[in-house]
Amino acid sequence: MGGKKRCRMHGGAAGSGAPSGERNGAYRHGLKTQEAMAFEREARAFLRRCCEVMRAELQG
Repeated sequence: MGGKKRCRMHGGAAGSGAPSGERNGAYRHGLKTQEAMAFEREARAFLRRCCEVMRAELQG
């Protein structure tokens, strides 16, 4: 498409696509919500820090 930033058929403009969360028909249990995934990231980071501290204590 001359002079356009996006293809009119395959462009993926802002706001296109399926809605998120319960409004999307694929919502089942909430295990993969943004909040749940953020919690998992924080928990993994916390455990990683705990392991680093324990290793440092055992070595020192």
